[in-house]
Amino acid sequence: MKSVQNTHNSSAFDDLHNALLTIVGTFNRPQRDELLIKESNIQLDRALFPLLVQISRFGPIGVVELADRVGRDYTTVSRQVAKLEEIGLAQRQKNTKDKRVNEAVITAAGKVMTDKIDAARSRIYGEVFQAWQENERVELARLLQKFVGDFTALERDKNTGT
Repeated sequence: MKSVQNTHNSSAFDDLHNALLTIVGTFNRPQRDELLIKESNIQLDRALFPLLVQISRFGPIGVVELADRVGRDYTTVSRQVAKLEEIGLAQRQKNTKDKRVNEAVITAAGKVMTDKIDAARSRIYGEVFQAWQENERVELARLLQKFVGDFTALERDKNTGT
């Protein structure tokens, strides 16, 4: 038999999960990437866009981790990183601690492009958060960072059995 408190928590968790699924779905839409490409006034294949952004934010990043982050097969991401390398936006290198690991890093040209993307994203977010108070934006960022940290720690603990 469920307690009333558990029922309320379950409902609140359902609402939270639905909101998170909506956010993830929105961020994963190809139209969102196309909008940012257009707003940034850049020329880039949409399939390469999320890789470039991830490399910029989290690089140097292993190709396996990059594939995991974007939900694509390692071999596909490896080919796409090669394309980014061909057009001068990223380069591959060996990890300094483990030479078996191939990493992707942003180049100067890639940084110029991601700076344009960041500026466009900032303009879009400015519109989204126009009616929000500064403290609300700060609190949202703080709570999201706390959630990601706790969720990541729990996932890591469950995967390592600690």
